[in-house]
Amino acid sequence: MSSPTSTAHAVSPDSGRHWTEPGAWRVAEGIHRIPLPLPMDGLRAVNVYAIETEHGLTLVDGGWAVDEGRALLEKSLGEIGFGFTDITRFLVTHVHRDHYTLAAVLAAEVGAHVSLGLGDRPTLDLLHAVDEVTEDPTLLLLRAAGAHRIAEEWQRFTDGRVPDLAMWGYPDTWLEGDHEIEVGTRTLDAVHTPGHTQGHFVFAERAAGLLFAAGDHVLPTITPSIGFEPVPVRQPLRDFMGSLTKVRGLPDLTLLPAHGPVAPSSHARVDQLLEHHEERLRHCLEALAGGSATAYDVAGELPWTRHEHRLADLDTFNSALAGLETKAHLELLVARGLATREEVDGVVVFTAV
Repeated sequence: MSSPTSTAHAVSPDSGRHWTEPGAWRVAEGIHRIPLPLPMDGLRAVNVYAIETEHGLTLVDGGWAVDEGRALLEKSLGEIGFGFTDITRFLVTHVHRDHYTLAAVLAAEVGAHVSLGLGDRPTLDLLHAVDEVTEDPTLLLLRAAGAHRIAEEWQRFTDGRVPDLAMWGYPDTWLEGDHEIEVGTRTLDAVHTPGHTQGHFVFAERAAGLLFAAGDHVLPTITPSIGFEPVPVRQPLRDFMGSLTKVRGLPDLTLLPAHGPVAPSSHARVDQLLEHHEERLRHCLEALAGGSATAYDVAGELPWTRHEHRLADLDTFNSALAGLETKAHLELLVARGLATREEVDGVVVFTAV
């Protein structure tokens, strides 16, 4: 789902330019949005937010630990009179590489403090135990979704890749539950928003009317992926929609997202996202009307992206996302009593009630 202006063409009001345009763009007094590049990623950039305090900088998210991102972060901070050694703290919304890895690397170099949601610890634990893992857990998830061909392609794509643990160090503090965080003279509400990942957090400054780095929880022009975690849970979509409802209960705030332009209303976008997933649930149930099916079968009946591509037209990575997200929708239909599930030889088959 997307808004009338797609991410590819969106202009951000803080810069008056395309939201990926490099720079340190002032979104409020003492707060700057810094877009960093994402090589090999269709999203093109991730927004890092620099908050000035009397003791240095707090960064919300860190970016992806690639040379291009590091160089641009250094240049952008220089534009507002700061450098890496001024960074004292990272508040990371979630553990995905485009948010966490540069934070982990820079923090180790300059002695900054890193905070991350406790729900993302199993992912880091898995990465640190990679020598003990006999098979990529994503393969099991794809096979359970009935996406055997995609699992084979995924295995060829990832075979032999070993994570660089220098990018995946453990945080100094695990965030747990909703609580307040003091950032200089500001008070941020750290709000646990599981769904995209189990440890996802957003940070709200009610006094300034800002939803800091809504991370990948509330994005202004695209829908965050659901169900794509190496250590899965049964109901990621239920968790995500519950987290959206929690954020909807906050005041209506200016949305400072990880991907895309600054947007005026968190409430408006949350309402759109909730309706989008209700509509997808209806489509999934309609797809089961023809008989029992796997998640991948159902995904093949649905349109994907704002351009309404067919599943067969997607690349391996996005096909994997589509299959696992569809499974998340079907699992929620089961929880709502509208479908049943049966596991046969490691594959989950869903049937409408």
